[in-house]
Amino acid sequence: MVNFNGKLVNSNNAILTSENRGYKYGDALFETLKVVNGKIFFWEDHYFRLMASMRIMRMDIPMNFTMEFLEAEILKTIDANNLSNTSARVRLNVDRGEGGKYLPDETSKVAFNIIAETFNEPFYSVKVGQTYEVDLYKDFFIAPGLLSGLKNNNKAIQVMGSIYAKENDLENCLVLNTNKSVIEALNGNLFLVKGDKIKTPPLEDGCLKGVMRKQVLEILSKDVNLYTEESSISPFELQKADELFITNVIKGIVPISKYRKKTYGNDFAKKLVDKLNTKIRLGA
Repeated sequence: MVNFNGKLVNSNNAILTSENRGYKYGDALFETLKVVNGKIFFWEDHYFRLMASMRIMRMDIPMNFTMEFLEAEILKTIDANNLSNTSARVRLNVDRGEGGKYLPDETSKVAFNIIAETFNEPFYSVKVGQTYEVDLYKDFFIAPGLLSGLKNNNKAIQVMGSIYAKENDLENCLVLNTNKSVIEALNGNLFLVKGDKIKTPPLEDGCLKGVMRKQVLEILSKDVNLYTEESSISPFELQKADELFITNVIKGIVPISKYRKKTYGNDFAKKLVDKLNTKIRLGA
């Protein structure tokens, strides 16, 4: 079942018209959520990121788009798909409806739809012996700016980078901005570990304002034995790192095992995953 503006529709009958602005122009935003036993992980952070993104996109936010309303609609969709007592991956889509060319016309109204599917990993973990090889994706670059940090429907670089990764037997690729700094992976934020120093690219470099990125930075900030820095990462630094890992809400923390000829450990990532799961259990 798919939720279209509060109405549950069979997925076989869930149709967006060719006039939908999200389809025609990428005039849409989305949040990817992890829901376990009816609990939306980090819902408040997702909600406020969505509201901030809608303001940047100059969407007229409906009065009923409260945190409580959207949460109820997500859980209604979860229940309709018999996923209330298990783990699920949910995508909340928001678009500007239909009407207009590049300029929305006066009939365009913000709409939403929600889809849910089974995801069989309720808590986060680092898989023993998992190989996760990456390389740089250099065919196209991301220009830093407010739009580059949004979770919007214009994901051409991520699509083409994913195809490149598959063609080259890679699990993922790292993306560069127009200044040739490494800013993120195709599907998450990047962290670099070197001794007691942890680096992640700053939002100003053009990376996604990731919800899991925020959780990890909060955990790291509480460890007085670590020095955490948000600063640009050059490709040269990657091969000098002790560990590299990718973060996103669905997978949590994914250690990179190989970049070109360099192999990495994952001891730090394992400890961080334990702290992340503890944070979730405590409801922090």
